[in-house]
Amino acid sequence: MREQTILILGGGVGGVVAANALRKRLDRRHRVVVVDREPTFALAASFLWIMNGTRRPSQITRPLDRLGRKGIEVVRGEVERIEPAARRAVVGGRILEADHLVVALGAEFTPDAVPGLARWGHTFCTLDGAVRLREALSQIRSGRIVVLTAAPAYKCPAAPYEAAMLIDALLHKRGVRNSVALELHSAEPGPMGVAGPEASAAVRAMVEAKGIVYRPEHQIARAEEGRIAFTDGTTLDCDLLVYVPPIAPPRALRGSGLVDETGWVRVNRHTLETAVAGVHGVGDVTLIPLAMGKPLPRAGVFAHAQAEAVARNIAASVAGKVPVARFDGRGACFVETGGGRAGFGSGDFYAEPRPAVRMRRPGWWWHAGKVLFEKQVMWGWL
Repeated sequence: MREQTILILGGGVGGVVAANALRKRLDRRHRVVVVDREPTFALAASFLWIMNGTRRPSQITRPLDRLGRKGIEVVRGEVERIEPAARRAVVGGRILEADHLVVALGAEFTPDAVPGLARWGHTFCTLDGAVRLREALSQIRSGRIVVLTAAPAYKCPAAPYEAAMLIDALLHKRGVRNSVALELHSAEPGPMGVAGPEASAAVRAMVEAKGIVYRPEHQIARAEEGRIAFTDGTTLDCDLLVYVPPIAPPRALRGSGLVDETGWVRVNRHTLETAVAGVHGVGDVTLIPLAMGKPLPRAGVFAHAQAEAVARNIAASVAGKVPVARFDGRGACFVETGGGRAGFGSGDFYAEPRPAVRMRRPGWWWHAGKVLFEKQVMWGWL
């Protein structure tokens, strides 16, 4: 058996999981290479805990170079171009060639797509943003806080609803909640609509039970100092704007031939294969349509499961066996509600005619489950 190289573009959840799974299944003759522009892996699922001050950045980050201890090579650099047919990529002017290519570049945040959003708002969707937001929240004693989704499509469907509830809990802890109006405006018709009407209604009930004003189908047009303008022509004064940014496909995909008219990578929904042999796409960089008309959510749980399936199939191919692993569309997420409690939703997103997802009511045990997951990532993946 000849030596083979698996090149993984992206060091987020999908890329790191794929690299670990491949390294466990392949002997050391075969190279596993991870490429990322950042030197550090940061667990985005814990950014909300950075926002509310229950985590420090050092607790949820690890140097990607630590993968080297497992025999995984790490290349730091910007992916400039992807050449799928040749199974290679140009990274910082350097050509990297492979036998198998895994595209796990994620989605890019584009806050500048909304005028004034980045200047006048704060986001918890990046590590630096969550740190700055924590400081801004510590200064609030009265006024209005507005949490919003800047576009109908964004990463992690539960995140804005969790953010609003965790901010509510933080304000209660500081004794200023009665002096602060808290509102949540979403560009979508309801919370986590892709999970189905029952799960959506359950999350909305969680939010509104805390006295958080919820306004669906209300999309921001621009932000100004102390004011938000919406696409329906209304405006709203606010003292702190917290946003989930719009997203766009990575620039490196342009001209690759892997994308459709949307700009996202289209893959086989079960094997994650692209139209090019030997090339797979996993995680946020992909677009997988569901029967209900919406795409599969962009969330770490799906990137994780997809990466495991892809790794098993690549390892089988390297060994000369028939790949049989499949991603079945099942997923789950914790929904933090504050006070050391969380809800939990899980189900089959490939079910027809719509996803079959059950939302469990909040309890301390679900919060403990997310804490345990965080520990497994920090001490097991890197």
